[in-house]
Amino acid sequence: QVQLVESGGGLVQAGRSLRLSCAASGSIFSINAMGWYRQAPGKQRELVARITGGGSTNYADAVKGRFTISRDNAKNTVYLQMNSLKPEDTAVYYCNADVRIYAYSLYDDYWGQGTQVTVSS
Repeated sequence: QVQLVESGGGLVQAGRSLRLSCAASGSIFSINAMGWYRQAPGKQRELVARITGGGSTNYADAVKGRFTISRDNAKNTVYLQMNSLKPEDTAVYYCNADVRIYAYSLYDDYWGQGTQVTVSS
């Protein structure tokens, strides 16, 4: 199977930066899009940023200009550089990847376990 393991969350003051990482491992033939989602208490999970296999990116309006998503295909890893953090960025951040485990299989959706990001004012 496929595992996604996030790291890099924590407690930080407003205005500071954090970098999240998510490494995919297991039975992987190829990975298409990878992304980061977040879920704040009492709210639905929402897209933060997404990057395709070709490197095209899209961001939620709330994070444009502050967050940058990137990936290292050789390491099956996606990153989220978060700058100028705000208290409203506080949430559990989840990694997501579209993974093909065999050459002729379909892409399946996989999720990490989540990492907490807390921004204090």
